[in-house]
Parts: sequence; C-alpha cells; structure tokens
Amino acid sequence: MEDERYLAYRAILRRELVPAQGCTEPAAVAYAAARARQLLGAEPEEIRVVCSGNVIKNVMGVVIPHSGSRRGVEVAAILGALGGDPERGLEVLESVTEEHAARVDGLLGREYCRCSVFQGKEKLFVSVTAIAGGHRARVDIESSHRNITRLQRDDTILLDGPPAGEDGGPDKACLNLRDIFTYAQTEEYQELRELLEAQASLNAALAEEGLRRPYGARVGQTLLESGRTDPAALACAWAAAAADARMGGCPLPVVINSGSGNQGIAASVPVVEYARCLGAEEERMYRALALSNLTVMLQKRDIGNLSAYCGAVCAACGAGAGIAYLRGGGLAEVERTVVNTLGTIGGMVCDGAKASCAAKVAAAVQTALLAGDMALKGRTFQPGEGIVGAGAEDTVRNMGTVAREGMLETDRVILRLMLEQGGEKKNSGAPAPL
Repeated sequence: MEDERYLAYRAILRRELVPAQGCTEPAAVAYAAARARQLLGAEPEEIRVVCSGNVIKNVMGVVIPHSGSRRGVEVAAILGALGGDPERGLEVLESVTEEHAARVDGLLGREYCRCSVFQGKEKLFVSVTAIAGGHRARVDIESSHRNITRLQRDDTILLDGPPAGEDGGPDKACLNLRDIFTYAQTEEYQELRELLEAQASLNAALAEEGLRRPYGARVGQTLLESGRTDPAALACAWAAAAADARMGGCPLPVVINSGSGNQGIAASVPVVEYARCLGAEEERMYRALALSNLTVMLQKRDIGNLSAYCGAVCAACGAGAGIAYLRGGGLAEVERTVVNTLGTIGGMVCDGAKASCAAKVAAAVQTALLAGDMALKGRTFQPGEGIVGAGAEDTVRNMGTVAREGMLETDRVILRLMLEQGGEKKNSGAPAPL
C-alpha cells in the first residue's frame, strides 16, 4: 500500500472521528447560534434560524443535553446563544447552566426565536441570524456540522465561500474495501491507538451510562433483561444502551463517525464489546475498529452525511466487518459481510433522531452479526438479487444510489409527516414549512 494512501486514511479518520455532545444536528444549530452571538458581541434580542429538512427532522424528537429534557430547533438555538461556548465545537452546550435552561420556556413563549425550512438542495444547512441593538450577525453552516461557510455582521461579509473547513483534506473517494482492509491490518499500532482510543473509551462509557439509568425507551436494558450473555447479544445491548443515553439527552461526549453519534456508537461499541467477550488482544481490537470505521465512511462516500437512509445500517455494516475480522475472517469474509448486511437491511429509513434510534441500532447490529456468521461459513447473497452487485464495492455503490436518488421523495414525505405532527406539540420546536 502506498504511503500516500496511509496518510489519506489517517487524515480521514482524524477528521471524521471527533467528539460531540448529544445529537450532532442540535449541536450544529447551537454552535451556529453561539458563533452568531460571539460575532454580534451581545446577547441577542431576537434569533432567526433556517435549517434544511434533514437537520430539522434530527432535532425535533431528540432530547438536548443541559436543556432540562427539552427538544426542538428553537431550544437548541436559544441555549447556544445564551450559554454556548463556540470554541468547543460540537460540545458547544457543555457550558450551558441550569439558569440558561430555565430561561428557555419564557423565550419560546414570546417567539424570541423562529425557525423556517431551507428550500435549497443542501441536505445539511443551518443559518442563524442574531439581532440586538440594531445590529445583525449571521452564521451559516453547510455540508458538515462544524463547517462554517458564511460570517456576516450587518453589511460586512467576513466569510463567504464554498464548503471548506472540516471537509478539507483527503476525499472519501479514495476509500475502497481492499485498501481499507490492508490499512487496518498493517498500520502502525500506536498510530491506530492514538486515532481510536477516545472513541473506544468514550463510547463504551456512554453505553455503561445507558445501562445504569432509564434513558429513552431503555432498549439496551431490555435486551440485557432477556438473560442472554453471548457476545452477539451483549454487543447489541451495549450499542443500544449508548444510543438510549445519547437520544435521551445524556451529557457525556460521544465520538462520532461521518457526522453522527449513533454511527460512531454502532461502528465502535459492538466491536469493543465483542473483543472483550472473545478476550482479543487490544491491538487486534483497534485494527478491527479501524476496519469498521473506514467501512462506514466508504458507504457514506456515496450517500452523504444526511439522507432518508438510516446511518445505523452503514455503521452496523462496518461493525460486522470488524467483528468478522476479530473472529479470524480475511478480506473475502469481510466483503461477504458487507454484501450480506446491505442485502438484508439496506434501506431502513431515517425518520429523525429519537428514542427508537436505539432499537434501530440494535436491529442493524444484529443483522450485521448474522451477515458475518454467514460470511464466515462461505455463504453470501448473489449478484442480481435485489441491490446486490458483483461484490462488495458494487453493492455499496448500488445502495448509495438508492439512498441518494431513490429515497429523495421518502425524505420529503417523512419530513412533511413529522412537521404536521410536531406542530401540534407544545414547545416542540417544529418550524412551519415555507
């Protein structure tokens, strides 16, 4: 493998695996609002927010950390503007206090903050305008959750350009499964540990918290209460518990993958737990984690960070590949695991971030583990059976086409239904369609 490919894969892992607090879409809204207040130089008297539909659907149903169990776009924006620390990136709400949260309901009641739906094509778009003392400050985020593309104070444009920021560096187009497998097997161990140690430890801590406390629908706890203690059952339960906690507003940080905490969870927690159950050496666990994370990113290359396609499937597919490697599989078994996973559960819809995401994580991980069991026995779905192509790479591309092109109308219908229902709920934060 060429040195340039090693450097590219390292850079992609370093860029994509970053810490966040809570769901990344409300964090992006809060981050933009905190930067807008910073640019304004005063606490806003009014806030105006414009978000793409995919952002809105991932904010409406999820509990926002430090909010007092509140939800919604307006809540995220208000907390970011009142107490967010923009220097903390997607952990912007760590500085929010109980006093900030206590002010939210009164500000919602007088329409201090209003949100509308962005009508452009960009699936990840947030624009926050903060107003005070006759001045305005605007911050736009586009393409990825920390990627600021516009800074404006009154009529002075301080930044206006194409998406750059964290999207800079090597493109995911350089990813392919054969090189991912080679990289994961042969990269220097200390390099991998440095890249992946935070994800392994922080996401496992989130799972432990989800098993201790009654977050969300308690999917992880329900799975453990079945009494099963085999590695597959524990991998599903721990992954679900981490998603329970994250969707339920737990303030512990999560290391994300491709802009998503649940993807970061599903790509890492099952691998870590399965490795523990097997008694695998730490080095082998980290190599499996590298394989898992990069396999997720390979799929997101064609799909994008946000779509109507549930990212838990991509992440669980990566975890299945990593676990197949942990269990002694080679490249052929990893490829079959990817094909079998996508051929079974590819196309699960994303209807926003909320408590049921934990169950989707569990279902996707369970499917990926079945896919790996089949792969290790030499069993796989054949080309032409549904979306299955001539191998893993073709199948990934086919699934990307379905998610990117075929599910556009699905995305619109899901958002319409969520807005219609959300508009009936007090303080839901649901915007009116333009």
